[in-house]
Amino acid sequence: MEKKKVLFISQEITPYLPESEISKIGRELPQGIQERGKEIRTFMPKFGSINERRNQLHEVIRLSGMNLIIDDTDHPLIIKVASIQAARMQVYFIDNEDYFQRKQVLVDSEGNSFEDNDERAIFFARGVIETVQKLRWSPDIIHCHGWFTGLIPLLIKRTFKDNPLFSDAKMVYSLYNDEFKPDLNNSFKSKLVFDGVSPEDTAQVEQPSYENLSKLAVNYSDGIIFGSDSVNENAKKHVIDSGKPYLEYKNGEEYIDAYSEFYDKILSV
Repeated sequence: MEKKKVLFISQEITPYLPESEISKIGRELPQGIQERGKEIRTFMPKFGSINERRNQLHEVIRLSGMNLIIDDTDHPLIIKVASIQAARMQVYFIDNEDYFQRKQVLVDSEGNSFEDNDERAIFFARGVIETVQKLRWSPDIIHCHGWFTGLIPLLIKRTFKDNPLFSDAKMVYSLYNDEFKPDLNNSFKSKLVFDGVSPEDTAQVEQPSYENLSKLAVNYSDGIIFGSDSVNENAKKHVIDSGKPYLEYKNGEEYIDAYSEFYDKILSV
């Protein structure tokens, strides 16, 4: 029987970024799922704080070179890759000089969110999907981690719903305790109107808050996992009220087996 394929998309993975709840899961989960017999691919943003020489990142020329248009401006897409030898897994990095060269991740040195985090999230989401297309790799499960990945369910279910690589893919979204303030740029919603995405599809983010972005991700996902013990209460209620399959928080000793079983459950629906 052909191996099931799982695409992991995370806003943080250790050792490339400091250890956190998301980055630790971003590192351990793909390895654990691969060891349980599934095929994996893993993506994250190439934030400027990532040391390319120390982590042995190199550009993948055959995947780079495309331009993505966001708010009527062209932004070159650069793809880099590195290997975590102990896990026998590769990590693909989405890079762009305008969005990912600064040395901080999502907030500046004074703790203020970057004003273009909305466009950075859009670029990352589109960059991942375009790269997976170039790899000609068709995932059965796409599992997103962190709010920065929250637009991917919308794109998969709308813009790419008829693409044979993604048409049968099941979306899983993990909710974490990773709230941002203030809200994203007020023009966020208008920047989301791509091919196949209508203004009605993005009505949830009329006010582009963390809570509403989380709800948008839930709306276009097939299953939801509570990745933190404590998550936004209104987003959690939205999950439960949706009637969609969800998995309660699991601790570090049991979560990989629980997630693997959850994937199988989602695939059987």
